[in-house]
Amino acid sequence: MLERNPDAADLTAPVKRSPSIAFGLERIGLIAVRAPILSCIILLAMVIGAVFGIHRIKIDDSLSQLFRSDTKEYHQYEEVTKRFPSTEFDVLVVVEGKTLLERNNLEKLRDMVTDLQLIDGVRGLISLFSARQAPEPGKLPAALFPSDLPKGADYDKFIETVKSNEIIRGKLLSDDGTLALVVLSLEPSIVGDSRLNTAITQIRKVMNDDLAGSGLTKELSGVPVMQLEIRNAVERDGIIYNVAGILAGCLIAIVFFRRVSFMVVAAFPPLLAILLALGVLGWANFSLNMFLNVMTPLIMVISFSDSMQLTFAARDRLIAGEDKYTAFRNAVLVVGPACVLTHATAGISFIALQFSNSDLIRSFGEAGLLATVIALLAVLSLVPVFGVLLVRHEERFAQKFKTSDAGVQALRRFCAWIAERMVGHPGFFSLLALVVVGGLAVVYANLEPRYRLADQVPDKQQAVAASGRLDAKLTGANPIDVLIEFPKGETLYSPQTLAVIAAVHKLVEEQAGVGNVWSLETLRRWLAEKAHTDDVATLKEYVSVIPKHLVRRFISKDQTAVVVSGRVPDKDSSQILPVVDKLDHAMGAVRKAHPGYEIAVTGLSAIAARNSASMIEKLNHGLTIEFALVAIFIGLAFRSVVVMFACILPGIFPVVLSGTVLWALGEGLQFASVVALTVSFGLGLSATIHFLNRLRSESKPGVGAGEAVERATVLMGPALILTTVVLACGLVVTVFSDLPSLRLFGWLSAFAMVAALVADFLILRPTAMWLITFAERLRGGKQAKAAK
Repeated sequence: MLERNPDAADLTAPVKRSPSIAFGLERIGLIAVRAPILSCIILLAMVIGAVFGIHRIKIDDSLSQLFRSDTKEYHQYEEVTKRFPSTEFDVLVVVEGKTLLERNNLEKLRDMVTDLQLIDGVRGLISLFSARQAPEPGKLPAALFPSDLPKGADYDKFIETVKSNEIIRGKLLSDDGTLALVVLSLEPSIVGDSRLNTAITQIRKVMNDDLAGSGLTKELSGVPVMQLEIRNAVERDGIIYNVAGILAGCLIAIVFFRRVSFMVVAAFPPLLAILLALGVLGWANFSLNMFLNVMTPLIMVISFSDSMQLTFAARDRLIAGEDKYTAFRNAVLVVGPACVLTHATAGISFIALQFSNSDLIRSFGEAGLLATVIALLAVLSLVPVFGVLLVRHEERFAQKFKTSDAGVQALRRFCAWIAERMVGHPGFFSLLALVVVGGLAVVYANLEPRYRLADQVPDKQQAVAASGRLDAKLTGANPIDVLIEFPKGETLYSPQTLAVIAAVHKLVEEQAGVGNVWSLETLRRWLAEKAHTDDVATLKEYVSVIPKHLVRRFISKDQTAVVVSGRVPDKDSSQILPVVDKLDHAMGAVRKAHPGYEIAVTGLSAIAARNSASMIEKLNHGLTIEFALVAIFIGLAFRSVVVMFACILPGIFPVVLSGTVLWALGEGLQFASVVALTVSFGLGLSATIHFLNRLRSESKPGVGAGEAVERATVLMGPALILTTVVLACGLVVTVFSDLPSLRLFGWLSAFAMVAALVADFLILRPTAMWLITFAERLRGGKQAKAAK
C-alpha cells in the first residue's frame, strides 16, 4: 500500500503524458506567462472596461419574467397588460384592525386616502370611499360617505349600510369590517425607474403619519411594491455575495497556503473572472434577475476549484525542487486538461437550460455559458502569470514546507485512509453505491413540480405579509382575468356583447376559489338594483363620468375588448391550475352560444398555473438527458469506456440525494431547485474529472489499479476538500437573501457540492477500481484466448 505521508518529490515525479483529454486547449494558459508584465497591463485595461460594463447592468424585476416566452398564453397575457394596464401598476394599501370602522379611525382612514391622491405619480385610486349612494332619477349618485359622519346610533346604522354595500363588500372591505383595501394606480412611467422608490416611500410616510395613534396595522402589496422589493433584494444580495465570496476564498487560501503570494495566486484569478464576466454581461446587455444574481457565486464555484488545483500542483512541484517557471508550466500541462474538461461539462449544463421555454432561464444559461468560457481563460492564464510574478525564493520555500506542511499532510493522510478502505473491497462498495443511488432515484422521480408567486418575492418584507392578509380576508391578491374580444360589427354596448359580459362575469363569480370580481357588469347590476334601470344610455352616461384610469381597467381604449377581473389566493400552482381549467372549460358554453367572441382566461396566476409545471418537468427531463450526454462527453475526452461508466454514479448521486432531501422537506421541485441541480451536476463533476485525470497519469506499467487509485486520491484529495469547503461557503451565503428562491438555490447548490465530494471519495474510487480491474481481466482473457 501507498505511504500515508508521501514525499513531495514522489508525489510530483514526472510521468509519461498520454494524449491530452482537452486536445491541447490547456496550452492557452501558457501564452500569457511568456510575457507576464505585458499580460498584467492588458488585464488592467480589461478590468477598466469591465467596470464600465458592470455599470451598464440593469435589474429585471418583472414578476412575469419566468414565463416570458414565445407562447400563445404569454402573448395573450402581454396583450391584456398592454390594453388594460391596471394590475401591473397597482399598489395595494392594506389597513387592518378590529377598530377599523370606529368613527375616529374612519376619519383618519379617509384623510389618508385623500392625501394619497396628492402624491406625485398616483393617477387615481379606489377605496371604500369611492362607493356611491343609490342614484335619483336624472341625477348622478351622491357619495356614500358624507363629509360629516353621523354620530351615536345613526353612525352604527350607517356602518351597517357601509358593510352591506355590494360595491365594496368583499372587494374593498372585508365582511367582518376589520380590513380595508385601497388600490392606488401609479403612472406607468414611474414604475420602471428610480421614481418608484420615491413614490413608495411617500406612500409609506402618508400611511404612518395619517394613521398614527389609530392602532391599525398598515402594509403595502401589489406588483410595483413587489418589484421594488425584488430590486432592492437583488442589489443587496449582489453586495453580500461578492464580499462573502472574496472573503471565503481568501481566508481558506491563506490558512492552508500560509503565504500571501499563494493566496493571491489561488484566489485572485477567480475574483478577476467574476469582474470580467460581469463586465462582459453588462456590455452584452444582460439584466440582473433572480437567477443571474447568483452568477457571482457560480463563477466563483466554476473558477476557484480549478484555480486551487493548479496552485496545489505548482506548490507541490516547487516543494519538489522545481523553479517557479517550470512548476507553473507543468501544473498547467498536468492539471490544465482537467480544468478545460470541467469547464466544458459546466458549459454543457448551461447549454441544457436552452431547452426551457422560459426566456429567463435561457438567458441564465447563455450568461452562464459565457461566464464559464471567461472563467476558464482567466484561471488558465492568470494563475501561472501571478505565480511567476509573486512567488519569490523558491529554494527557501521548498526547504521550509518540506518539513512543516502539517495542514496539507493531515488532509493527505485522511485521503489515504479513505482510499485504502475503498479499494480494499471495490466490488462491495460499487454494488452498495448502485443500490443507494437507485433507491434515491426512485424518491427523486416522485418529486412534484411546485410554484408560488410568493417564492419569487422577498418574504421578509411587507408585500408577502399584506398579500397573505388579502388571501385571508378578501379571497386573494393575485389577479386572474378573462379577456373578451368582440367580433367585427359588434360594439361595447350592443345587446349581444352585454350578454356575453354578463354570462362571463356570472361564471367567474360562481367559480370556487375566485373572488373580488369586477367588470362592466358590476356597474350594470348596481344601476339595475339601485336606479331600477337597465337602459344602455344610462350605462353609457355613467361610464363617461367615471375617471379614465378606472374605465381602462375593464374596457380597452378602442372599446373592442373588455376584461372580467377576479382575484385568487397565492397558493401553489397545482392548486390554482384546476380553478383555471374549470373556468376555461365553463367558458366553452359562452363561446358556443356567442360565436365570434374570443374569450380567454389569462393573467399572471393563469399563465403561472398553466406553464410552471410543464416548464419544470421539461427542465427535469433535460437534466436526465444531460446525465447521458456528459458521461459520453467525458468518455470521449478520456477515450475510455471505463471512464464513461465510472463517472455516472458519482455524477447522479448529488442530484438524487438533493432531490430526496427536497422530498423529505416537502419542498417539491421548483424552478430554483431544478436549475440548481442542473448546474450543480455540471459543477460537481469537477472533482470527478480532476481525479480521473490524475488516475490516468498514475496508471503506468507495473503500477496496480489499487495503488494508482490511492496515489491519485492522495495527490488530488486535499485540493478537492478545500475547494468544496470554499465553494459551499460561497454558495451558502445565499441563505441570507430575502428572496426564497435564491435561498433555496444557494443551500441546495451547496449541499449538492458537498454530496459530490462524498460521491467522489466513497463512490468514484471503488467504482473506478472495480471497472479498471474488470477491464483488465477482460483484456487478459482475450489475450489468453488469442495466445491459444
